[in-house]
Amino acid sequence: MADLLGPFAPLQLTERVSARAGNIRIEVRPDGNVLLVIPKRVPRATAHAFLKSREEWIRQKLVELKSRAARVPVRRAMRWDGSDTISLRGREMNVRVVLARLARPTLRFGDDIQLYCSTQDLGRPERLVTTLRAGIAKLARHDARLLLDAESARLGVSYEGPRIADQKSLWGSCTPDGLISLNWRLVMAPPEALRYVVIHELCHRRHLDHSPRFWRLVEKQMADHVQWRAWLREHGAALHAVLPKSGAEPTPASLFDGAL
Repeated sequence: MADLLGPFAPLQLTERVSARAGNIRIEVRPDGNVLLVIPKRVPRATAHAFLKSREEWIRQKLVELKSRAARVPVRRAMRWDGSDTISLRGREMNVRVVLARLARPTLRFGDDIQLYCSTQDLGRPERLVTTLRAGIAKLARHDARLLLDAESARLGVSYEGPRIADQKSLWGSCTPDGLISLNWRLVMAPPEALRYVVIHELCHRRHLDHSPRFWRLVEKQMADHVQWRAWLREHGAALHAVLPKSGAEPTPASLFDGAL
């Protein structure tokens, strides 16, 4: 944009008008693109003024993402020989393959992750990866619901969901009508990281923005939230490097103005 040139190179900007967005959002992506999300009710000029006011922040985050890109972990392919490990609830667990006469692969969680499958399915690694993703997502839904019920009661708010997905650049979101979405990869992190995201999204039921009063409420509900917000920024790329979607390369998570 011409009004964002200043002494710097122009930003690679994409704009998107959203009927669901509750506030203006700026997303700085690993490829150097900047996404400006404009709520339908907000004038375009207002959104551009906000964007211009945040240019220094955007430039800093572009440098930060470039630095993170150099440190992105490379996840080797699953070997399915008993030597694979996956972190669950912050603890590294072995993935043990057990051959069985089954029509489809089945997961069990205990001291380790037990994957029961036929000899034929052992030769279909993508099917095993799909089974692992689905099983871990189910575990994430279980943990998320327990936390949402406990924290929503403590905060005195209601919620819908949760919707569990594999967002590329979001750990969580909350719509104006209270539908909370969470990334299943959070169950691989220490439990307090998931708790932070749950509290963050539930606080949006009081304040659908990232204003000072929103952050004061987050602070009240979780005194050490800054530690876990920082943990996700530092380790998020490693979580995305586990069981990536077919053909997808793990990249550093995008950064949002005032978001997670």
